[in-house]
Amino acid sequence: MNKELVNLLQSLIRISSENPPGDETKIVLFMKNYLKSINVEYKIYEFKKNRPNLVCIIKSKNSKKRLLLTPHIDTVPATGKWKFAPFSGKIYKDRIYGRGATDCKVNVAICLYLIKKLIKENNILKNIDLVFAFSSDEETGSRYGIIPLLKFLKNIDYGIVLDSDDFDIIVAQKGLLHLRIELFGKEAHGAYPERGINAIEYGIKILNELINRPFKFKRHKLLNKPTLNIGRFVGGDKVNIVAGYCFFELDIRLVPSMDKEYIIKDIVDIIKKYPVKYKIKILAYQDPIEIDENNFLITILKNVLKRQKIKPNITSSFGATVLTFLIEKNISAFSFGFGSKGQAHSKNEFVKIDNLLKGVIVLEEYIKELDKFFK
Repeated sequence: MNKELVNLLQSLIRISSENPPGDETKIVLFMKNYLKSINVEYKIYEFKKNRPNLVCIIKSKNSKKRLLLTPHIDTVPATGKWKFAPFSGKIYKDRIYGRGATDCKVNVAICLYLIKKLIKENNILKNIDLVFAFSSDEETGSRYGIIPLLKFLKNIDYGIVLDSDDFDIIVAQKGLLHLRIELFGKEAHGAYPERGINAIEYGIKILNELINRPFKFKRHKLLNKPTLNIGRFVGGDKVNIVAGYCFFELDIRLVPSMDKEYIIKDIVDIIKKYPVKYKIKILAYQDPIEIDENNFLITILKNVLKRQKIKPNITSSFGATVLTFLIEKNISAFSFGFGSKGQAHSKNEFVKIDNLLKGVIVLEEYIKELDKFFK
């Protein structure tokens, strides 16, 4: 077992970087000290106080191309009861437990260790500069993370978002549409509901229609069907007052054949059936993504995995990752990673130690193979 690598991941897990509330200063301080100890330069980008991003560039001899490798350093909160303390980094039955073990500190640990390994062995690449971007705020939209950070990362040719599980290669991703819908009725005494317009009552009717209204879409071989989730419903002031106001928030996951404007128009058509005024606000939007799985970046990775006796799995992500933002910048990219399936955002989150150890081998071999490709 590579004890140094295991200890590195344990150390990262023991540093809380929960988001919300959102504060990555301690984990970035740890990474700064780690890189200082091996005499590697880095740069900090902070777009909001206590929300730092760390970038480290390993230059090649010829600098023909630039490859971005980006895991995120924040985690979701460690809620609920855990078998092992969520910031313990406990090892049990060949697994390392703790918040962020899979999502996404295993990928952070592998990148940091690989930087050290390349420097220590004087293993300078010939053609590809490696740009490691450890980003903050991924769990709440990346407003202080990869979105503004990409503006400062110049001349990136290719990218790997390190945020998938069990060596999965992500070539398709559902789009995301988050909406807040406000309804405005008319308040009245609760004993005389006929004198008012109950926003909650009509909100329920509208939601009932939305839930039972099928989406129009073309089936995608990897992304399955679109989904709708009602994440919040808030309204009313007091039990004996006809509710004059409510709002609800929708999480809609799109497939490539769908159009967000059409979806919003469909919702408006339903609302207009009822005697309420309304406002619709787009809280977040990301386009669905499709990547050519015969892309040379992916072909090389599949060959590396086969040599390591790992069956390549070309698949999709139903959730949203920062891959969207790389594609928007015309960076040829895909998602890949070393977490353990079903563990992201879960209680008793863990990662298999074998994924950690094999991950370093796979990533190093892949980078070297890619470097040869550009000779």
